[in-house]
Amino acid sequence: MAQKLSPTAKRDKAARDKAFAMTPARKAKKAHAQRKHRDDASGDGMDWDHKDGKWKSASSNRGNDGAGTKKEGYSRYKVPVR
Repeated sequence: MAQKLSPTAKRDKAARDKAFAMTPARKAKKAHAQRKHRDDASGDGMDWDHKDGKWKSASSNRGNDGAGTKKEGYSRYKVPVR
């Protein structure tokens, strides 16, 4: 469900989200997930979980396996360097 934001807040949030999506760490995760999809057809319709190292449904790959996102840290993610 979309957030109910004012036009100004919506524009500001879009800018923040875009800036976060373009950080080197996020770009590396996106590129790695794309490589995994090209190499492994069993992941169709699934997301690659960089913490657990396996395919998960999109809904179960959100929110740190029920523990919330505040406890997540960069040290737990495995993204190979190319």
